[in-house]
Amino acid sequence: MSLTSKESVYGESTAYVFYKAFFTPFLRNTTIKTVISIFYNFFIRQHHAAFLPGKVSVTKVDHKLDEKIPFVPSWIKIYIDFVQFWIRMLGFYLHRYGRKAFIPVRDFIKSMGELYAFAAEVYTKNQSTTKRPFYIARPRFFVIHLLDPHLFCIPSLHVMVVIHGYLQFSAIARSLGVEKKLKEQAMEMEKGALAISQAILFVKQHSVNCIPAALYAMTCFSPELFTPQEAIRFTNLLFSDAPSCDQSLKKSNVHPASSPSIKINEADKTEIKSHILALYNDFLSGRDISRPWYEPLLKFLREYKQ
Repeated sequence: MSLTSKESVYGESTAYVFYKAFFTPFLRNTTIKTVISIFYNFFIRQHHAAFLPGKVSVTKVDHKLDEKIPFVPSWIKIYIDFVQFWIRMLGFYLHRYGRKAFIPVRDFIKSMGELYAFAAEVYTKNQSTTKRPFYIARPRFFVIHLLDPHLFCIPSLHVMVVIHGYLQFSAIARSLGVEKKLKEQAMEMEKGALAISQAILFVKQHSVNCIPAALYAMTCFSPELFTPQEAIRFTNLLFSDAPSCDQSLKKSNVHPASSPSIKINEADKTEIKSHILALYNDFLSGRDISRPWYEPLLKFLREYKQ
């Protein structure tokens, strides 16, 4: 069974969410604090680092496996959707469940601001970057080059955000007692998270090293939801087929089912996923719970040689 545009999370309007978030007193203060956290911890901190280089070490984290992943500019439409991905999710719950969803929606908005601050604990101590082609034939790439100095690669916030989104979609469904009813939408959210995680590789915004760092960060941030078993399952699903959907969603250009098909050698897929899981496990095994969670990532960045 495929979801229609009315049933799909991708059928939600982000404008509706902004209206509800900023004009509902119960949600407004949390929304403002989260927006400030996002802009401060990602944009302001990163541009400050770009204009005042040398204050924090910068590590190039490219890996030889990156060369086995093609540069596919058409995937930019999936990649750049990572913010709307979780905003539409809030619209889905607010639209269907109204005031009943206010508390879990507010808690999720708050957690997104905390997620950005959590990742920034690494960025403020050791920045990271990768080689990315200077490609501006498509306007979206021009916007990325203009707004993103490309210094906050490990851990990948893009991957962290979409993983947090699909995990919390299911968590909210459980809290509202509708987990079974929204099973297909939960699968759709997971597929969307996988598509965006792949897109960061296809548009060369991240290295394969950035994904296991994000998986590790999510296990530290949300250990009860993103367990090592879930990290393994998520990684094994990378490069898998997108869900079916009706034609209106396929034409939306952001639903995972509209993603262009990419042919990667099966042996290369296996090698890439094996590397992701091996590095993820290295980070986990290197963690001392009596020490800050980010120390294995800093150790990797300080010792990394391409």
